[in-house]
Amino acid sequence: MLSFWERDSWFSHCDFCIIGAGIVGLSAAIRLKQLHPKARILVLERGILPDGASTKNAGFACFGSLTEIAADLKNHSADEVLALIRRRVSGLNLLRSLVSDHEMDYQKLGGYEVFKEEDEPSFKEAMAILPEMNKLLMSDFAGEPVYSLRSEQLRSFGFKGFKQMLLNRAEAQIDTGKMMKTLLHRIRQQGIEVLMGVEVLEVQEQVGKVSIRTPFTELEAAHVLLTTNAFAAQLAPELEVKPGRAQVLITQPVENLPFKGTFHYQEGYFYFRNVGNRVLLGGGRNLDFEGETTYTHALTPVIQNALERLLNEHILPGKTAVVEQRWAGTLGLGVQKSPITKMLGSRVACSVRMGGMGVALGSRAGFDGAELFI
Repeated sequence: MLSFWERDSWFSHCDFCIIGAGIVGLSAAIRLKQLHPKARILVLERGILPDGASTKNAGFACFGSLTEIAADLKNHSADEVLALIRRRVSGLNLLRSLVSDHEMDYQKLGGYEVFKEEDEPSFKEAMAILPEMNKLLMSDFAGEPVYSLRSEQLRSFGFKGFKQMLLNRAEAQIDTGKMMKTLLHRIRQQGIEVLMGVEVLEVQEQVGKVSIRTPFTELEAAHVLLTTNAFAAQLAPELEVKPGRAQVLITQPVENLPFKGTFHYQEGYFYFRNVGNRVLLGGGRNLDFEGETTYTHALTPVIQNALERLLNEHILPGKTAVVEQRWAGTLGLGVQKSPITKMLGSRVACSVRMGGMGVALGSRAGFDGAELFI
């Protein structure tokens, strides 16, 4: 008896195969359909649901806190940093054109950065670049300044131990699950096939085609785009992409939660926000860079304990916060923060390494990857 794959040649041979069903891959599929309306496009995802950072991120629609920008300026030119910020802003705008604000529960509540007394050096660095960043980004945000000092709001937020606070008025938050559900619906409406639970073991470019080996069978495609972000080096070892585990927790509802918005701490290595009247808190990778350079989703006591201390001692002091759920996702990181979007051969391309900014960079990176095949 013929297998499913052998019976349906549509699945066994397509024009474009996208490996990875995250924001990048689904955005790429949409763009490929725009460029090649009659093409057979197949998306393969190894998880039963999309299993990468796209479904496990914290839902921050952000493009750069001032301390992160200050840190980047130590390793990149000012032009490179500004270009990356603008690429993130452009990516967020593109995502909002693909998924409406209502469909992904986009809430522009502002993004804050908090500082303890011992963070005074970082605070001074942030304040030193604040005027110039506002000037450079003025044209991108309708002539209004993006960053401002808002330390006077700390008391109303109920925090303890934070001495200074900055506001990024353009930052927002989204519901990641709703966003991904809408993107999947969009591409299926256009006749693009998505197969879940199909792990790709090897991609090999051959004469006139690309061979894609899975545990079930071997598929063929005319062209392949890798969008597996942190896992890209497993299929293309030459790529400079390393995994970075990001651990997250979320509380049960908190009565009279006194704040709304997204918050960054220690150059964004810690981050938290309200999810309705719950608190989502994640990060801590800077406590163990070596240990967090891993593909596994296991949770570790050193980071989970640090998250709980931050939650109980500084974010919700005097309140009883019960952690309801914990999880981890995997970031795609490298020496450079900009995505890698390039041809790996004549028929295989990649768009990977979102640098922890997949919500902001993903749609633009997907479109850029698709356009490599024009």
